[in-house]
Amino acid sequence: MNTTLNRARTFGEAELLDLGKRAFVGLGLPEEHAGDVARVLVQADLFGINTHGLSRIESYGERLLVAGIQAHASVTVRHPAPAIRLVDGGNGIGPLVGMSALRAAMDAARECGVGVAFARQSNHFGPVSPYAYFAAQRGFASIIGSNATTTIAPWGGSDARLGNSPLGFGVPNPGGQPFLLDMAMSVVARAKIRNALKCGEAIPDTWATDSKGRPTTDAAAALGGFLLPVGGHKGYGLALMVDLFAGLLSNAAYLTHVKSWVDAPDQAQDLGHFFVLIDTARLGSAAWLAERMTDFAAILHDSPAADPSRPVIVPGEIELAKMARQQREGIEVDPAVLALLQRYAAQAQA
Repeated sequence: MNTTLNRARTFGEAELLDLGKRAFVGLGLPEEHAGDVARVLVQADLFGINTHGLSRIESYGERLLVAGIQAHASVTVRHPAPAIRLVDGGNGIGPLVGMSALRAAMDAARECGVGVAFARQSNHFGPVSPYAYFAAQRGFASIIGSNATTTIAPWGGSDARLGNSPLGFGVPNPGGQPFLLDMAMSVVARAKIRNALKCGEAIPDTWATDSKGRPTTDAAAALGGFLLPVGGHKGYGLALMVDLFAGLLSNAAYLTHVKSWVDAPDQAQDLGHFFVLIDTARLGSAAWLAERMTDFAAILHDSPAADPSRPVIVPGEIELAKMARQQREGIEVDPAVLALLQRYAAQAQA
């Protein structure tokens, strides 16, 4: 292997977008579709969400190669009502379906003031925050969610019946930074539990249960058990709400009907997503919204910090600061991820 692949490299945003696009073309996607996928994943990397950025070339690529995801998916959009769009992703790659649904919801919101898109026959679509950011750039407030493979037991249950489904919100600010909140339904990600196991550390008993549904401080037992929802029974209810909108109402798979991409990589997952957008221009002028959003943030920032080294922040500020820094200094790509991107991109040129 070329030794240059063993060193991390830094890319400009446009350069990385081009490499990501060529890599997905190498995996069989049409150029336009590959561009949508690269845009979502590079935006995740810009935000510092590397676990959901171009590193997904590994899991997405594996499923594309075994036809668990259709490279040449036909995405269709139906209009059952002026403000509603129904998107069938044709078992396409998740970010393609996500961007198609986002555009459909924006079209409906431009027409009606509010637009809702329900997507089905999709796959993992990355994090929510890139979609909320793209919407905010165009003046739309958003509520966006997706369902996921089961990793959480029902409240009081002892086996996995619902997914760690992401839910996000965005509100534009014509005069500054948008509000962006992107969260999953578990207290922590499984990666934190894996890190605790590697370090030989105990975990709080609020993070996960063992295989019998009992709260545990043992990281190994937690990895063999289930994640706990944020907020206890309230988080359980919120996770169910996301699956009702993203799965059940979208006519996608829901709860245990969702296939595991790990256990069945060659089978369609039929994940669902929902996008609720509000055209803020219908509510008032850009100056009106900028003034109110600036005041909203100032009220929070002016609260004296309990820890002076950790000032109060508004959701989205950390990600937007990382994006600004990486747009100036470049985006560092993990050597293993880079090797995969370059390998698939070379196939596009062959």
